[in-house]
Amino acid sequence: MNKINLTEKFELFNNYWSPRIVGELNGQYVKLAKLKGEMVWHAHENEDEFFQVIKGSIVIHLRDQSIALNQGECFIVPKGVEHKPEAAEEAHVLLFEPKETEHVGKTETEMKVEIEDQTWI
Repeated sequence: MNKINLTEKFELFNNYWSPRIVGELNGQYVKLAKLKGEMVWHAHENEDEFFQVIKGSIVIHLRDQSIALNQGECFIVPKGVEHKPEAAEEAHVLLFEPKETEHVGKTETEMKVEIEDQTWI
């Protein structure tokens, strides 16, 4: 059992939209991601998705509204809700997702990172 220093972990990678796993918690992965630009519209049929902004700011677009999140703020996208995260500048985000959650749900896109390719750091 070791503590996790998020600042140090974020320094270990530079890829945007490519989550890295830092831990497991009750059947969920604890992930870190750097975001910049726009993700594609997608939904997770069976899983909620938790976004916690560690650094910077992001906007989570929903079909009927947009949720702006700044450092220290979080939002949970309910299962089945189509969403599109966006970051104008680089943002650092902490995610909690069930281990089987696909990166962009069933959406086919070149941005998709398979669960087995979301490496541990």
